[in-house]
Amino acid sequence: MNMSKYIALAFALLLGFLGCPSLSAQQGKPNQAEQEKKMDEFIQKQVSTFETTLKLEPWQTFYVDSILNHDFRAMQDELNELSSAKVSNTDIYVKAQDKWNEKIYNSFRKILNDAQWTKYLKMGAAKDKKSRDKRKAKSEGK
Repeated sequence: MNMSKYIALAFALLLGFLGCPSLSAQQGKPNQAEQEKKMDEFIQKQVSTFETTLKLEPWQTFYVDSILNHDFRAMQDELNELSSAKVSNTDIYVKAQDKWNEKIYNSFRKILNDAQWTKYLKMGAAKDKKSRDKRKAKSEGK
């Protein structure tokens, strides 16, 4: 399984545990401490993967950790707000995810050197970016 599919699958599972209303109703909504623990574990796994795969310097690891902590939590907050507002249009959820994933993409570009950036793109970031751009163009073309 390539890296982008792994990240997408992991994030989809995380959303299922943290914010998906139908799963929450079936499984019992996790409390705030459980949500935080799962989010922390997810982020640390991602940081570790990037650190190893991209051979990050310590200062880069710090920034990757900070970026993912801020942006994933902000994304989750936004998705929770949509869920609380009982928004049922999945396009709105995808748009929110795309917004935060684009911020992560742009932030990573600022801290990765050219060789790391190339490897990051090959890990699936280029394909994800292309998909985001395609969805954005489609929504603006409506």
